[in-house]
Amino acid sequence: MELSTFLFLFGFLPLVGAVYFLIPARFRQTRNALLAAFSVLFYAAGGLRLIPVLCAAFLLSYLGGLAAGRPGRGGKWGCTAAIVANLLLLGVYKYAGVFTGAARALGVTLPVPAGLLPAGISFYTFQGISYLVDIRRGNATAQKNPVKLALYLFFFPHLVAGPIVRYREMEAEIDCRRESVELFAAGARRFCFGLGKKVLLANTFAQIAGKAFAGPTPLSAGLAWVGALAYTLEIFFDFSGYSDMALGLGNVFGFHLPENFDRPYLSRSVKEFWRRWHMSLSRWFRDYIYIPLGGNRAGTGRYIFNILAVWLLTGLWHGAKWTFVLWGCWYGLLLLGERFLWGRRLEKLPGFCRWAVTMLAVIVGWMFFRAGTAREAVSVIGNLFGIGCGPEDGRTTYLLLEYWPEWAAGLLACVPLKDLLSRRVKPGARSLTASLAALAVLALCYMALMDGSFNPFLYAQF
Repeated sequence: MELSTFLFLFGFLPLVGAVYFLIPARFRQTRNALLAAFSVLFYAAGGLRLIPVLCAAFLLSYLGGLAAGRPGRGGKWGCTAAIVANLLLLGVYKYAGVFTGAARALGVTLPVPAGLLPAGISFYTFQGISYLVDIRRGNATAQKNPVKLALYLFFFPHLVAGPIVRYREMEAEIDCRRESVELFAAGARRFCFGLGKKVLLANTFAQIAGKAFAGPTPLSAGLAWVGALAYTLEIFFDFSGYSDMALGLGNVFGFHLPENFDRPYLSRSVKEFWRRWHMSLSRWFRDYIYIPLGGNRAGTGRYIFNILAVWLLTGLWHGAKWTFVLWGCWYGLLLLGERFLWGRRLEKLPGFCRWAVTMLAVIVGWMFFRAGTAREAVSVIGNLFGIGCGPEDGRTTYLLLEYWPEWAAGLLACVPLKDLLSRRVKPGARSLTASLAALAVLALCYMALMDGSFNPFLYAQF
């Protein structure tokens, strides 16, 4: 089930909200059990075949957490075994195609089961691993109540596409959160604006990118840039929209989930970009891979190895394709370049120039991310820079003029427009103004969904 479907918006969400708030707040455990049960139901809507995967992930985290909390070698080996089992679960369901392809190259034929990839498996698997490691490090206590652990792992707003939540970020609020009218209203507004990002902007830019890249190749330079810019905006509004919806729903039920985006397209370096984009994933790799490997404290050679290793894994986390590997290596090399080659020179440039260089690097990176093959990615990147281009045929002008309202809205939504507008509205009227704007966005989304413009979330596949 997706957060922007009629089934969710007008069926599942009203039902879970009505039942949840009918239960008095003093029955906290009943409310927790209800949310956990509805979260499993939410996932099961994607197919009952997914439930065994969810159960396996839960058992590995629950039993592994109890084992990791034991002192001595027993706890260490129990934690290690549970982490390895989690990675095997992820490997079997996400990378089976790679394994069978490698086997075929060696002359061994293995069947490839259909429909292997459960939605969001990378997200809840990483949450389970962080839970186990934090227990072993002494940063968290093993949760003996299975309902509370299930609520943490599978809370439906962030189940499919994050953010990746640490256990300590939800632990206290599982028992002691305070729902309120103000928090509910703020969460509902944020959900509506996130829905607008997805339905009104991401879906439209997906259409533009699809039209730009679907034509005969090679592309003209103008058409390649239109497609690249459209995809750059599509993936941002798709993913940040989902994150806003997840955080808004968390507020509705009294939770404060971690922020996942902080205006990344205003960054003036690649390093800054990754402090602002998908922040929960960046923190996960920093705390559980990069720092344990030694970070930047083990000499230049080891630092280079650590950066490349982390970004290779980051690419593979997104999928078992060479394009994702190239995308990860692209960012690893860019970060090393900023550190050792051009970083100081870049800092001396005016802010606009640093932003333009950073966005150029990001846009090129998204072409690796989007492409089906490495050859396709290289071809499109070449077209961006006038290499091997086809002739202009009018499609560039058409896609710019036909969708100019969405282009304007998309570019404005990438800047802190909300902060600028809020300063011009009196404090007493901000809540009312924001609520009216959210209702207007919700109405526009309803009309767009009625028109059949829904597309699945890009990050649900990860």
